Amino acid sequence: MSRGNAPKSIAESPRVRRRTDADLDACVRSLGEVHRGDGYPVNWPDRPAQWLAPPAQLAAWVAELDGRVVGHAGLSRSEEGDAAAALWNRRGGAGAGEAAVVGRLFVALAARGHGIGALLMAQVVAEAREHGLHPVLDVVASDSSAVALYERLGWELLGTVEQRWSPQQTVTVRCYAAGS
Repeated sequence: MSRGNAPKSIAESPRVRRRTDADLDACVRSLGEVHRGDGYPVNWPDRPAQWLAPPAQLAAWVAELDGRVVGHAGLSRSEEGDAAAALWNRRGGAGAGEAAVVGRLFVALAARGHGIGALLMAQVVAEAREHGLHPVLDVVASDSSAVALYERLGWELLGTVEQRWSPQQTVTVRCYAAGS
C-alpha cells in the first residue's frame, strides 16, 4: 500500500477512570497548560500535585484521550468555608455532611470539544449520589466557559458570593448545585 493510501488513524473515544498516584505528573502537566491558557487555577499552587489531591478528597478521576491524560475532576467532603455547600445547606436545610464539593476540574486545551468535561462531571455526580451526597461547586464568575458547561449540564445557580482568598485578593464566585 502506498503512503497516500494508508488508513488514517481513528481517534479513540475519551474514557474516564479513577485517578492513581501515577497519573499526577501527567495531570500537573495538563493543569500547567490550562493555567497558561485559561488562567485556571487563578493562583498557581506551590505544590500542584498536592493541590490536586487535597486531604478532604473522597475520589478523583482522569479522562484519557488517545492514551493520554487530558482531564481531571475531584470530589471532596465539604469543609468550613465552602461557599456552595453553605448555600446548599441553608437552602435545603440539609446537614453539612450531605453536600460534596466538585473541584479541580479541567480539560487540556487541545482535548476540548470531545465532551470530556461532561463525562467527568457525569462521573463525579454519579459517585456523589451513590454515597447519598449532593454535588455542589463554585467557579470564578469570570470563567465563562466553565459557567456555560455547568449551566448546559443543568446545574442550578445557588448564588454569587465574594470570597476572600488572601488579604489582598477577593474573588467573585458563582455557586452551583447539581440538578435533581
